[in-house]
Amino acid sequence: MVRMSAEERRESVIRAAMSEFASGGYYGTSTEAIAKRVGVSQPYLFRLFPSKKAIFLAASARCLEETRQVFEKAGEGLHGEEALHAMAIAYSQLIADDPDKLRMQLQTYVAVAAAEASGDHEFGEMVRAGWMEIWEAAHLPLGADADETTTFMAYGMLINVLSAMGFPPEHRVWEGMYLSAQPREPSA
Repeated sequence: MVRMSAEERRESVIRAAMSEFASGGYYGTSTEAIAKRVGVSQPYLFRLFPSKKAIFLAASARCLEETRQVFEKAGEGLHGEEALHAMAIAYSQLIADDPDKLRMQLQTYVAVAAAEASGDHEFGEMVRAGWMEIWEAAHLPLGADADETTTFMAYGMLINVLSAMGFPPEHRVWEGMYLSAQPREPSA
């Protein structure tokens, strides 16, 4: 059996943490559950990450980074309406194929709000920086137009909420969305 390097273990902790935190949130997820999912002891987990907060920040950062990459790849070489639809389709497919991505985003926003309310601004600073990278990834293909980018991101947040609440694709709440923003079936 091949042993994983610390970096490979760290990567598997981030992936496991994304799934666990997506389901249970920051406060409802134990480091024991993450360690168990990865197949390591809690003490080893804390050799890789100094705290539960550090694990959550790494998982949140990864989620934001992967979302940004989806926008960048989908919008590459495209502009305006063509870029808008390509990015909308790619994002809708991302959350259909990996619902944990959506749940992790939402859990991240909840954790930021709770941390900010208690005076801890580290969560918020990291998440706002990552979110702005996503905004920039959409902004340039949309012609660097602030109104277009704001509208696109607002639709995205509405899609997040409707998807998280489980509205099926045929429900009338989706009728006002442009076709490319409507829910997708998971890829085979």
